[in-house]
Amino acid sequence: MTLSANMFETHLREIAVETERLLSSLLEGEALAGEVTRPHHLLAAMRHAVLNGGKRLRPFLVTESAALFGGDGQAALRVGAALECLHCYSLVHDDLPAMDDDDMRRGQPTVHIAFDEATAILAGDSLLTYAFDIIAAPETALPDRAKTELVLALARAAGLGGMAGGQALDLAAEKQAPDEDGIVTLQAMKTGALLRFACEAGAILSGAPDVDRRRIRRFGEVIGRAFQIADDLLDLTADAATLGKATGKDAARGKATLASLKGQAWAEAELERLVGEAEALLAPYEERAATLIAAARFVANRKS
Repeated sequence: MTLSANMFETHLREIAVETERLLSSLLEGEALAGEVTRPHHLLAAMRHAVLNGGKRLRPFLVTESAALFGGDGQAALRVGAALECLHCYSLVHDDLPAMDDDDMRRGQPTVHIAFDEATAILAGDSLLTYAFDIIAAPETALPDRAKTELVLALARAAGLGGMAGGQALDLAAEKQAPDEDGIVTLQAMKTGALLRFACEAGAILSGAPDVDRRRIRRFGEVIGRAFQIADDLLDLTADAATLGKATGKDAARGKATLASLKGQAWAEAELERLVGEAEALLAPYEERAATLIAAARFVANRKS
């Protein structure tokens, strides 16, 4: 079965609404057991960072990869919400003046503009920590072993050898442009690591066999690469109003991307190749993988 673009986007929006509802409830003012209180100003900044729309692609990949392997849907939704908190923390810190220095995110002022820099740093710190809280909490109905594996995999994807390390490489690239292999490495870390985790998480929480876990992990790597190439193309060709954030910043900072290094035609052909690889990886699952295959096409063809 082939899922049409309209059917896919409808389902994506449905999961986004469920995720938004859960995130809103997780970010309410009442302190949890073990907390003393939730400072109103800090909580408001966290809600500003998280509850601002967005496609919620990463939570979607968690829920759909879990569905592929028969995992618990509510547990997957909570893991997806945890991942979204961590992803939003990275955006808050990424937007800071010391990093990418952006004033707009998803069409609204970034957290350090709407509040202040210190609050933005603390909001990011709190969202990062809360991600692991959500996974470990009793409300996430998973075996302890699955929770441990999820926490470890997310920590590895987000930290020194993953997203944060990739951001460090990206900042260094402003001073000394990396070669093609260097670009691939930093993008696999900065962008790809969390998308890879989103896919693998579904297999982990479902208790899927190692062969399935390796296959869906590779699928996550492939669409992570496609996501970044599509993002690079948008930075070159889209306008800020459409994208909801500033464009052309990579070129302005002298950052090389694969799209700028090898050209738009190469990037478009590479996206087609990556979609083909993604489809081949999930072919053994036949119709059960239709939604994830549609996700790969969506990532490669997105316009915002």
